Amino acid sequence: MARKFLYVVLVLIVLAIASAFAYRYFGAQILRQTMVPSAAFQAQPAMPRTTYADADMWIARPDKPNNPALWVPEGFAAAESPPAAVFFVHPTSYLERAQWNAPLDNAEANNRAAIFLRGQASAFNEVGAIWAPRYRQATFGAFLTSEDSAKQALGLAYRDVLAAFDQFLVEVGPDRPIILAGHSQGALHLTHLLKDRVAGQPLAQRIVAAYVVGWPVSKSADLPAMGLPECAAADQTGCILSWQSFAEPADPSLILDTFDATSGFTGVSRAGTAMVCTNPLTGTPDTAATADVNLGALFPSSDLTSATLEPGRVPARCEGRGLLMIGSGPEMGPYVLPGNNYHVFDYSLFWANVRADAARRMAAFAGMTPDGAGT
Repeated sequence: MARKFLYVVLVLIVLAIASAFAYRYFGAQILRQTMVPSAAFQAQPAMPRTTYADADMWIARPDKPNNPALWVPEGFAAAESPPAAVFFVHPTSYLERAQWNAPLDNAEANNRAAIFLRGQASAFNEVGAIWAPRYRQATFGAFLTSEDSAKQALGLAYRDVLAAFDQFLVEVGPDRPIILAGHSQGALHLTHLLKDRVAGQPLAQRIVAAYVVGWPVSKSADLPAMGLPECAAADQTGCILSWQSFAEPADPSLILDTFDATSGFTGVSRAGTAMVCTNPLTGTPDTAATADVNLGALFPSSDLTSATLEPGRVPARCEGRGLLMIGSGPEMGPYVLPGNNYHVFDYSLFWANVRADAARRMAAFAGMTPDGAGT
């Protein structure tokens, strides 16, 4: 019996090693096979802006009880009357392949989105009142294929974000400074929002900064049409920050293969173009910083509902076309994507620095306006 048990253990070990090997070397293929929906896209009617006058359509807003964006680690506090308003678009939290877009009442996706707000949007609660809408987000598998259904799903999700943003502008009034922020799918929608609502508009004068994190932005094919420049200085305002975090050795093919097959907002190909890479440790582009500059990274609990802040753990440097390299990478559990992609942790690895960055840019913005409260 003991020998038979040892054989079972051996088989399990071999299977575990084989699974890890397959995930490491064939992770992209495995993800596509298991996450891309097989059903056809189902068109849905657009939601009018006034839909977002309903507080239930927001995961976070200043008057919402149990607002997840107000979470802070020990030693920090959310401001009671912050000067800015933050429009935050959460990343993909719908992982099912039954359909291309998440139902608004999907409890699992909504709970996961709230977790993301605690670890990401919370970085801005010292300087801004945070608004984060629910939206019919595209499922995770939409980012693993070039099928027309994926494009249609993302288009539906973006129309919701646009409706939410238009209502957000009504809610916060005509003068308040605005911070735009998002991650992953949320950052993708922000790129379109910048092009459609900010570029060439008076609203651009109210933007403190736009944190387009976890989504590639081509310097030549996208940025000229997005209405704001890349942030060149740590205290610059009215500019765009973006980064994508990888440990070494990095394999960004899961992202770049799809990105390079598309055209940018200017109409030219994104293939091979340099991407915006802001080092969140310095607030400047294309720079390097050692771990001692990191004011604090969030290390989550196993269920992702809480985290501890640890300074001096993670370095960062921009490299190549614009990837943010973090050295060998800290142990963060099972959520690191194929290719040593620390995508899930783009904010939390640099949480305290992002918080300081937003405060610095808000102070600079206030100093440029007569009343210190916006234009």
